[in-house]
Amino acid sequence: MEEQDIAITIGKNITRLRKLSGMTQLELAEKLNYSDKSVSKWEQGNGIPDVRILVQLSELFNVSVDDLVREHKEKPVVPKRERKIRRLVVTTLSVALVWSVAVVCYVLIGVVWNVQGETKSGAWLSFVYAVPASAIVLTVFSSIWHWKWVRVAAVSVLIWTLLACVYLTLFICGVSDGMWLIFLIGVPLQVMALIYFVWRKKARIKE
Repeated sequence: MEEQDIAITIGKNITRLRKLSGMTQLELAEKLNYSDKSVSKWEQGNGIPDVRILVQLSELFNVSVDDLVREHKEKPVVPKRERKIRRLVVTTLSVALVWSVAVVCYVLIGVVWNVQGETKSGAWLSFVYAVPASAIVLTVFSSIWHWKWVRVAAVSVLIWTLLACVYLTLFICGVSDGMWLIFLIGVPLQVMALIYFVWRKKARIKE
């Protein structure tokens, strides 16, 4: 009876983790090189996967083997579509916060310059710097949510807009001769970023 209880607990955990990952029984079976009938049997508590499969499952779902065999309190499974919407909202609000800070900086810098009687200011640079800051936010969240192509685009935007910020800042300070050369720094950085992403993609395929 104890073995049957363990089988049922493992089955519930596999079902819960599979649904949280947005996978069907067939998709999980393909990743384990097993049939979907085997996965169905495990989830129904009619059998216990061997140790090798339990290790594979723990790595696939990013949990410990103990999490697979231990009983958990039932938690509502959030549908995949709803999770995507939540992640999009969180990311959008975070980027919006960056631009809100840029607006505040623009206003404050403008006020200071007006008080001092200056006719020109670099307050508009607040919005320029908001672009790489937004790219950093997107890079972080795309790494957390596993948005591969968003991460690639965000890193590329980050590289070139950071260089643009440096260029424009120096230009305003009166340094302009030969400053366009600073953009050459972006070439090797962009190449290294692309090489890294290609390497990571191949490494995951092998895994």
